[in-house]
Formats: sequence, C-alpha cells, structure tokens
Amino acid sequence: MTDRRQHPSEATSRAVERSAGELSTLASQRMEEHLRWYRELSAEERSQVGLVAQAGISQFIAWFHQEESHQPSAISIFANAPQELTRSVSLRQTLDLVRTVVDVVESRVESLAGPGDEQLLRESVLRFSREIAFAAAEVYAGAAEARGAWDARLEALVVDAVLRGEADDSMQSRASALGWGDVADVTFVVGSTPAVAGGAVPAVDDLRRSVRQHRVEALAIVQRSRLIAILGGTRDASRVVEAVADCFGPGPVVVGPTVPHLFAAGRSARAALSGLSAAAAWPDAPRVIESDSVMPERALAGDPPARRILVERIYRPLAAASHAPLLQTATAYLETGGSLEASARALFVHPNTVRYRLGRISDVTGYDLTSPREAWTVRIALALGRLGATPVPSSASGAARGG
Repeated sequence: MTDRRQHPSEATSRAVERSAGELSTLASQRMEEHLRWYRELSAEERSQVGLVAQAGISQFIAWFHQEESHQPSAISIFANAPQELTRSVSLRQTLDLVRTVVDVVESRVESLAGPGDEQLLRESVLRFSREIAFAAAEVYAGAAEARGAWDARLEALVVDAVLRGEADDSMQSRASALGWGDVADVTFVVGSTPAVAGGAVPAVDDLRRSVRQHRVEALAIVQRSRLIAILGGTRDASRVVEAVADCFGPGPVVVGPTVPHLFAAGRSARAALSGLSAAAAWPDAPRVIESDSVMPERALAGDPPARRILVERIYRPLAAASHAPLLQTATAYLETGGSLEASARALFVHPNTVRYRLGRISDVTGYDLTSPREAWTVRIALALGRLGATPVPSSASGAARGG
C-alpha cells in the first residue's frame, strides 16, 4: 500500500534510526507491565513475541527513512515468527502488541522529531500501524487456513482408520492432535451426502458446526456418497442426530452403538454401515435409525454380529430349560398370527396363561410380541437360533451314508 506523504528532515530520520534499541527496550518493558497474557507466556514464546516487536520497530524505521518506492512490506515483520506462535498468541493479542509499540513511539515523538516534524512522525506511526494490523490479519488468516486444511487431513485419516479397524499408535497420535485423545462416549453416524453447492467441504462444515451447537465433539468426512460423522462426549447420540438430521442427504441416517472411546469406534462403525445397507428392507423406517433397530434386516443381509446378537438376546434366554414354556408360547403365538385364543388351544392352557407368558417373554428378551415389528424380530431370532442348534451333516458322513 503506497502513501503519498512528506519526507522527514535528515535530523529526524537519524534520530529515529538511532532510537531502535531504546524503542525495543521500552516496548518490552511496557508489554511486561501492561499485557497480562505476555507475562503468562513461556520464555521461548516471549522471546518470539519480542522479536516480532523488534522487527516491527525496525521496519517502521526503514519505512520512515526510505523513499516511497522502496517501502518494505509490513508482512515481513512476521516472516521470522514460527507458525506455532499463532496458536499461543491470538490476533487480538497481536493487535495489543501493535498498540503497545505505537504508544511507545508516540511517547518519544517530542524527543525524536526535529522542528516541524512532530505531526509527520505521529501520522507515519499511525499509517504504519494500520499496515501492521492488516498484515497480522493476513498472517492469522493464512495460519487458520493451513491449520484447517491440516486438521481436515487428520480427520480423514482418523475416520479412515476407524473404518478399517486400525486402532494403532498412528491413529492415537492423530486423534490426540485433534483433541480426541481423551474423548469418551463415541458414536459412529452415517447417512447420504446432501446436494449442496461447493461439494463436500460445506456439507462437512455444516454438520460439524450444527453438532457442536449441542456441545458435542464431532469428526466428519464425506466418503463417496456417504456423509460420515463420529460424535464424542454424549451418551444420547440419537437425540443429537435427530436435531441435525437436515445436514444429511435423503434417506436414513443410521446411528451405531455408543462405545467407550475412539479406539473402540470400529464396532460402532461396522454396525452403522451394516444398518445403512440393510435399511432398504424396512420401507417404513424412520429418518434416524439406531443400528439395533434394523437388527433383523442386518441378519437377513448376512451380518454375522447381527445374527449372533439376535440369538444371544432372544433365542438362548427363551431356550433355557427354566424358560422352556416361554419358547413354546412364543412359537405358538407367532405361528397362530398373534391370536391369544388360538395359542391357548395349541398349548392346552387358558388364554390368561398365554397373556402372562407374553409379559414374561417381554421381561426376559426386551421384545413385545404384540408389536408387529418386534414380533417379526423375534421370529427371525428364533429361526436363526434353531438353525444354529441343528447339527449339519458333514460332506464325509453324508457321502458314507449315500455310499
């Protein structure tokens, strides 16, 4: 930026140039006295901030002394500062630093400026401080952009590791860099990608921002046609997903089970992805589905964990010797189309006995046979349990019998 300005006298230029060391010392003293955040920095960080202040004073002196065509760029003040400094010193604090340096120079105007140059020196300080402020904003914007791009790459790597089930040391270090090293109560969520202008980045940003409004941590990426999120810090992920469901594209949004930490999230991911694939078999499925809710569809699609869970939750408790009448009642009730009277006749008991046993079945398994959806789930579980309990002849023994 070029300013049309008068040039100072030779005496003023020399006085300002000779004052570099004194002004730097005064700036450091004033920062120590008036800026609490500066006093709380580490010794290394304070040294780096001091170098920025010295560079600012040196650049001002060069700018004040040289011809307009040779003005140094204010952005070069920050050239030697490490990028990590933008993490420990905010833009607001950097502007505090600029104001401190300006105040120091202004306090010395009377002793530095030659006759008639006082106003010129004051105006020059203000113009240059404006350039420094813009330069600082540019530096911080660039740092934020670079940090955002790096964080996005780390997020993608962490989510990919969860999808692959690779909870190794590299994943742990990346998760820690993202602040996820100690996040508990983690849930994997997947749905379709919304059709938004700008593609994947706006979709991910919108989802992450919406989730964080509920004070929940979120990692998010777009993988092909799927929008994936990993939520952390909540045991009620379904409630959060209900609130942010509009961030996803059309179709079901499946919520996996909540696991203790990120390194166990592979189990939640497998359940959610299996649920998304199987949800097409449930035409009346709600918009947000917990992966457990599509357990029968997942089992029919050949998901081994879903089959095992159904057998363990439903078939085995009912098949236990102490609950044998419950298994018989469940079978009769399902086979008679949910009729109390027909079930009672098939079992040679009173309908009230059937009604009582249905309540016991609900207590034991958590499934209510009077609900069509839950009755179908129990039917699938009983079929899977019986298939697993029936010995399958080996090919060798079959050949021996045939031969």
